[in-house]
Amino acid sequence: MSSVVSSVPPAARPASATPAAAPRVRVAWGRLAAQAASLAVCLLAWHLAASHKLHLGLVTFANVPLPSEALEAAWQLLQSPKLRLHLTSSLLRVFIGFGLAAAFGVLLGLLIGRLRWARLGLLPPLEVLRPIPAVAWIPLAILMFPSSEGSMMFITFIGALFPILLNTIHGVESVDARLIASARSLGTRGWRLFTEVIGPGSAPSIVTGLSIGMGTCWFCLVTAEMISGQYGIGYYTWESYTVQLYANIIVGMLLIGVLGMGSSALIQRLGQWLMPWHRPGGAR
Repeated sequence: MSSVVSSVPPAARPASATPAAAPRVRVAWGRLAAQAASLAVCLLAWHLAASHKLHLGLVTFANVPLPSEALEAAWQLLQSPKLRLHLTSSLLRVFIGFGLAAAFGVLLGLLIGRLRWARLGLLPPLEVLRPIPAVAWIPLAILMFPSSEGSMMFITFIGALFPILLNTIHGVESVDARLIASARSLGTRGWRLFTEVIGPGSAPSIVTGLSIGMGTCWFCLVTAEMISGQYGIGYYTWESYTVQLYANIIVGMLLIGVLGMGSSALIQRLGQWLMPWHRPGGAR
């Protein structure tokens, strides 16, 4: 039997028969088990702290709902017809604001990182605006935009713009000058220098900025929806607090976390697919 298996060409054998497949499967299952164990430990700690109403100095768990109560609230939300409105409203605001921030942030970052006139003319006012928190923009956004939807999208745009912009600038500056000099010696000039050398070289930093910007989008959206929204996950969370449905607050927070984590992971996956030449951390 062993002679038959050995006579089969390596390319024709199933993936499970290759020597490297089994270790990869074990590593994948081990990673999933470790992640599941960490979540289980967090849930257990939450249950113990809430059930025993722990007082840890300045922090108290006397009013924190149990995981079972949050699970019941989540089931009620799944059965509610408002769930679709909350999700579609938040997703639309996030992806429009993020899309605009990605376009402006990457374009400005490429220009500022490469061209001296852009750095001198555009970077100073952007650096003045960068430390301003998104919540401080809300009154001005309400005055500038006639609709609440426009103001909330603007808040998400502002929140995502600066992480994308700064990471793009860092990526452009980190491109090896020898690559640029070699490309120029081969006749690469103008826009082709951006698309063929600077863009691919700075792509890992750009993807990192996009992932961070997506997370700040969700953070800023919740702040905007607490003030101006009628539907949305942030509005649902804030409304639950005002009517003292504390389990619903946990559900809203966890839903925001899951959506933010999933959208950031999607960007990272797309980045890995678009950058086959890049392996983070030297992975093979």
